[in-house]
Amino acid sequence: MKEIRLLDIVEDTIVDGTGFRTAIYAAGCPHRCYGCHNPQSWNICNGKKWSIDAILQIIENNPVSNVTFSGGEPFAQAEGFLELAKRIKSETRKTIWCYTGYRYEQLVGNRMYEELLSCLDVLVDGPFILKQKDPDLLFRGSSNQRIIPLNK
Repeated sequence: MKEIRLLDIVEDTIVDGTGFRTAIYAAGCPHRCYGCHNPQSWNICNGKKWSIDAILQIIENNPVSNVTFSGGEPFAQAEGFLELAKRIKSETRKTIWCYTGYRYEQLVGNRMYEELLSCLDVLVDGPFILKQKDPDLLFRGSSNQRIIPLNK
């Protein structure tokens, strides 16, 4: 059973994608974006180990919320997030949004990343760039970031 290091799980958030969402905040981030609103997420040791079963129980116990992977960088723990995403897709009817500091094009070509992408409904990609910060954007911090539907 895989474990994932998480900073937090926030239920019923409305800023991490459409509708109510259970946000799963990964610990560890290689991007270290200047002006990051969550710099405590950079160090994976700041997180706590969670089992996939424990995370899934929280997700399943909230009937109205879909799911968002954020962080930190979920792709830095791709194996664990892939297992979680597969379980969410097979055991619930919830959609999954994922925030990443990588560009979509950087993820393509890596088998594990592509498998995780195949489980996602929406990817919000790109690093946060302070000079492009725009508080009027929905679900993004800076204008370089893209909301990419991945519905198959």
